[in-house]
Amino acid sequence: MTFIVSDGLKIAADVAGPKGGKPVLLLHGGGQTRGSWRDTIDVLAARGHRAYALDARGHGDSDRSPSGDYTPDSFSRDLKDVIRQIGEDVVVIGASLGGINGLLAAGEGGPGAVSTLVLVDVAVQTNPYGVKRIQDFMQANPDGFASLDDAADAVAAYAVDRPRPAANDGLLRNLRKVGEKYYWHWDARFLGSWHPSHAAAMGRLEAAARALEIPVLLVHAAHSDVVGPREIAHLRSLVPHAEYMRVENASHMVVGDKNSTFNETILAFLAHVTSVE
Repeated sequence: MTFIVSDGLKIAADVAGPKGGKPVLLLHGGGQTRGSWRDTIDVLAARGHRAYALDARGHGDSDRSPSGDYTPDSFSRDLKDVIRQIGEDVVVIGASLGGINGLLAAGEGGPGAVSTLVLVDVAVQTNPYGVKRIQDFMQANPDGFASLDDAADAVAAYAVDRPRPAANDGLLRNLRKVGEKYYWHWDARFLGSWHPSHAAAMGRLEAAARALEIPVLLVHAAHSDVVGPREIAHLRSLVPHAEYMRVENASHMVVGDKNSTFNETILAFLAHVTSVE
């Protein structure tokens, strides 16, 4: 399905589960697409939730911003627009970039905007080393890849502690083919817009975190180089009631690294804080 947000952009989404189910929004990380949630959306639907996996603006099948606007304000505004269209209190599960957008929407949206927030390996503060590694990876191949194998080589060089898949077909969720080459399925202007504006929004993120009175869960990947003890302690100082779950043998891409463990963690938490079992 498609949502139209306030500046006219079309936001693509997959939806699964009964119409009367508790709505859950799944928000991917920067440079990913809604395909990252392919297993989680089905698991949530099977448990009676109405699950939506969104492509953020500039990613996947969602529209690119004509002006290259990929700031925290634009992403969180899109999310607030989608939440209003759904028309009910929603659970927001956000990985990395998606978690930041969810935090702003939940902390700034007022009572009832978001009923529950799950932050997947992201916090208000992040480790500069891990963030730079992600930036370098995303900027490394502006001219695309000649084959899926080349793209898989790039991913393997970045995710050194993650087993290389036996087949490369899964990469097609995050790639688009133009002519004879494959390119990442996101607007190349994203990084130039997002990272400077994200750094400038730190005070706003802290204020949004302090405002949270809803159930919050931080899912932390044990091998993450983006979130560590310092970042976790800072988040807990802002959100003392936040619950914490550590996923062993997983890196920053925890949704893909340990999908079954991640799904079990999410289902257990939602069963605890909602009426859906």
